[in-house]
Parts: sequence; C-alpha cells; structure tokens
Amino acid sequence: MAMLNRVHLNGLRAVETVARLGSLSAAASELNVSASAVSQQVKRTEAQLGQALFERTASGLVPTEFGTVFTARLGAGFRELAQAVALADEASECTLVVSVAPAFASKWLLPRLSRHFARHPNVLLRIDASVRIADLDRSDIDMAIRLGDGKWPGVRAQLLLAQEVFPVCAPVIADKLKSIDDLALTCAITDEKAMISWESWFEAAGVKPVSFLKGARFTDPMLCLESAIAGHGVMLGWQLLTADALADGRLVAPFGVRAESGLGYWLVTSASKSESRKVRDFKIWIREEIEATMAQFGALAGAA
Repeated sequence: MAMLNRVHLNGLRAVETVARLGSLSAAASELNVSASAVSQQVKRTEAQLGQALFERTASGLVPTEFGTVFTARLGAGFRELAQAVALADEASECTLVVSVAPAFASKWLLPRLSRHFARHPNVLLRIDASVRIADLDRSDIDMAIRLGDGKWPGVRAQLLLAQEVFPVCAPVIADKLKSIDDLALTCAITDEKAMISWESWFEAAGVKPVSFLKGARFTDPMLCLESAIAGHGVMLGWQLLTADALADGRLVAPFGVRAESGLGYWLVTSASKSESRKVRDFKIWIREEIEATMAQFGALAGAA
C-alpha cells in the first residue's frame, strides 16, 4: 500500500474516467473540472508512474497497451470504493439517531423499544442519551425528544405530552398519608436541577404549602425516583418518569391531584431538513406508546 503514496488519487480518478468515457471533455464533465485540468492530471500521473498511459492522436487519447491493463484495474478499484461509500449511505439511511435525556431514555423509552424493533426491523435505533441540547443541523442526530416549553429556535417542535406533576412515594409511606397535611411528617426528595416546584402542586390542590422534613437531594431525577421507591420520602414526579413504577406498585400517587407544569415533552426536528420516513414512523410509534401509557394512568386513577 505504501507505493500508493507516490500517486495522487485525483490523478488516478482522471485517468480512469478518461479511459472509461473516451475523451477529455466527457471526463471533465463528470469530474466537474475543465478539460485542461484533466489533461494535466493525466500527464502528472504518467510522470509519477514512469509509464505512458495514453497515446496522443488526432482523434484524442488512446490507451497504450499498459494503459489498457492499468485502467481496467483502476475501474475495478473505483467500483469497489463506490460500493464501500454506498455502505455508509445505506447505514445512514437505516439508522435513526434520537437524542433524549437519560431519565426519559432509562425510565420510559428503553422498556418499550422492543416494540419499535419488532415493527421496524430494518431500522437500527441509536439513542443519544444526554442532557445537552443537540444541534440537529450540525450532527448525525435525526430528531430529539426535549422537555420544555417548545420554544427553541431553528427547529420544528410538536407537543408529545404536556407534563403534569404530582407526589409519588412508596406504598409504606403512602399508608401514612391520610391528608395533604400529613406531608409535613415526611421527607421531601428533591431534584436540585428540576424545572418544577411543589408550589404549583399545592396551588392545584387548593391548600397552603406544607413544610417537609429534610430529605435527600440529588442532581438527577433517576436517583430521586430510586430514592422514592426505596421509601426515603415523597418526590414530585410526572407521568413518563413514574409510569412503570406506578403500574407495578413500587410507587403510589396519593391524593389524586395533578398540576400542570407549563412544560411538556416535544418531538423536535430540524427546520431546515425534510423529515425522512424513519423519523415519521418513529413519531407514529412513540405517540401510540404515549397513548397507551396515559390510558394506563387513567385506569390507575379510576381504581384509586
């Protein structure tokens, strides 16, 4: 392979194209350069090889005996290169990259992905789990699921689910909460980076805020959730974070009061790019999953 270092790739492309198309002008058109530039690249390549590849005749360039064999090998090589590049395009077309927050990915999305795999077996789904806001115009990320108010510049944002907040706790804690005032006897589990607060929930419940006992503080909602499941106190949760733990009884939502947060989960795509089929299919699938989750919430509320 070291011998390739003495020959420029652009020159080899020029030689192969001239031999395949039969003229400098046709090669120039395919390579999007001038005919004189192609001619210079051919001459430079011949000099680098120390072999004449074409005879200059009145009717144009005619491959020499060596040139005929050489360009046939070049043609095969460039076809292999083209197929290799096509593999990358195919992989890109069949891979869907979705940016989501780790808590959303771990606690709600991940347990449901098998159904997406079953419905779209030819799509390789890659989850970019990060709290950073992905740049959809300058990365390989196809779409994002963001939590917020939907007002982000340069994107298309479609509301997936308005976020409601409510207290959740382990059953052993819930058994002691006969009224909202009893929250004063429990510890609050706090997410220090949360965009939600207890005040909105107390307002929705129509009562004055209660002063909690001091409890654990975290900088990650997943840790808050695990702390609540472990019976350390009460946390302010929301639908998708707590859905599965509520469904299987690890958590209970006492009082049956939910408060609007002013936030929501949004499906976000670039405003400058057209949406691919794989993106549209994912949107359809995830909306169905959200509907199923909310139906489950309704059933739980009805049974409470």
